[in-house]
Amino acid sequence: MSDEDDLEDFEPDQDDFEKEEDEKETEEGEDYRKEGEEFPEEWLPTPLTEDMMKEGLSLLCKTGSGLAHAYVKLEVKERDLTDIYLLRSYIHLRYVDVSENHLTDLSPLNYLTHLLWLKADGNQLRRNRIHMVTGLDPQKLISLHTVELRGNQLESTLGINLPKLKNLYLAQNMLKKVEGLEDLSNLTTLHLRDNQIDTLSGFSREMKSLQYLNLRGNMVANLGELAKLRDLPKLRALVLLDNPCTEETNYRQEALVQMPYLERLDKEFYEEEERAEADEIRQSLKEDKEKEQEPEPERDLEPEQSLI
Repeated sequence: MSDEDDLEDFEPDQDDFEKEEDEKETEEGEDYRKEGEEFPEEWLPTPLTEDMMKEGLSLLCKTGSGLAHAYVKLEVKERDLTDIYLLRSYIHLRYVDVSENHLTDLSPLNYLTHLLWLKADGNQLRRNRIHMVTGLDPQKLISLHTVELRGNQLESTLGINLPKLKNLYLAQNMLKKVEGLEDLSNLTTLHLRDNQIDTLSGFSREMKSLQYLNLRGNMVANLGELAKLRDLPKLRALVLLDNPCTEETNYRQEALVQMPYLERLDKEFYEEEERAEADEIRQSLKEDKEKEQEPEPERDLEPEQSLI
């Protein structure tokens, strides 16, 4: 049995992620942390220890030539960790969950060159927040395909330049726009729910694999912003609930006019009638634009009047 066979049952499934997202959407207005929860001014240093590793390790698999075995899954969430330096010695790890700790430095993960899946939700501090992702080396984390960083008070998407990344979860941060994701050509799923995004600039045609985009609970007010998503060739599902623009009467129609290949908006599939109407509007807009670009016909000059 290969390593891939050993790991097949653990591989996070897209349906599971969407199911988790659906469950969250039923809890309107719930904050990532409990309302009013207090945080101390400074956390006591709590490094990851060998005892914690022994408790959190699981999923024994073959490594290298198949003659040796190592644990490839680690779960050490809710341990008040401030330091995961010890992970540098566990190079065979592929699935790591360090969520609900107090981490500000993820650079020890760069030694885990087989890492496929990282969950680091809820690593937020009052005084020393992670404002952007730092320390993840794209030259070393060449296999990492799923990253979860919910609730970290991130203010920028810069620093997530991971070549094989397929799933990125950044809900409940402090993002105002998307930037620095242009080279994520393998990204298929992007969750940006409950941020402060008011512009859809930053999405590039180079994000050619993106199929599912969740922007629920942001601040997009202008329907014209939807035009900035038309260059995403494979976008099939878009969630924009709880944005100001969804209050516009022609919101659903405008989305399909701008993105003709969109199949699902806010979890509702488009009907054939809606598609036909959007096609007509799109064709009409095209014709109007062509007319505007046509040069005006030259007027015949009137012959000069004869002098009598």
